[in-house]
Amino acid sequence: MAESNALPLVLLAEQFARLPGIGMKSAQRLAYHVMSMSDSEAQEFAHAIINVHKTVHLCSCCQNYTDRELCPVCADNRRDHKTVCVVESPKDISAFERTKEYKGVYHVLHGLISPIDGVSPDKLKIKELLSRISRDSVEEVIMATNPTVEGEATAMYISKLLKPLGVKVTRLAFGLPIGGMLEYADEITLYKALENRNEI
Repeated sequence: MAESNALPLVLLAEQFARLPGIGMKSAQRLAYHVMSMSDSEAQEFAHAIINVHKTVHLCSCCQNYTDRELCPVCADNRRDHKTVCVVESPKDISAFERTKEYKGVYHVLHGLISPIDGVSPDKLKIKELLSRISRDSVEEVIMATNPTVEGEATAMYISKLLKPLGVKVTRLAFGLPIGGMLEYADEITLYKALENRNEI
């Protein structure tokens, strides 16, 4: 931002610019929008950010974000708890839930194996997945990581760990483009990918 702007406004824009997908111009617009808010609106906005950090944590079962002990999916006895769909991030769960076709549960890795970025298997929620397999008598694990180099490497790594446990490991039959992201896929494509998944 230009030097003519107040320092707190510049600092706010810099914070917005740290968010994914927000460039400096968008960050400046957001900062100016915050300035146009009433005091009560600004306080509500700030409170929402603070509140989410205080109250939201990882589900003790699937590692999704929740404000309870178990997320709504894990707490739902109507779901098929013998089928676990492994995803990279919580936003991928939202994509699958939009299909209204998947009746199993999920497990969130919170990343993908990427040695270049310093992400090793121990930094992901893989231990939690393995302990859950025997505890919950899981029969099938669907590897639903993105079809990228990191996504494929992660799927293969986890499938090798799961095979000795006698669990069926499948991979989505991607009708998705290579390099595509699950969160941007439409419901029909995701449903077909689930329906036509293959064993690894």
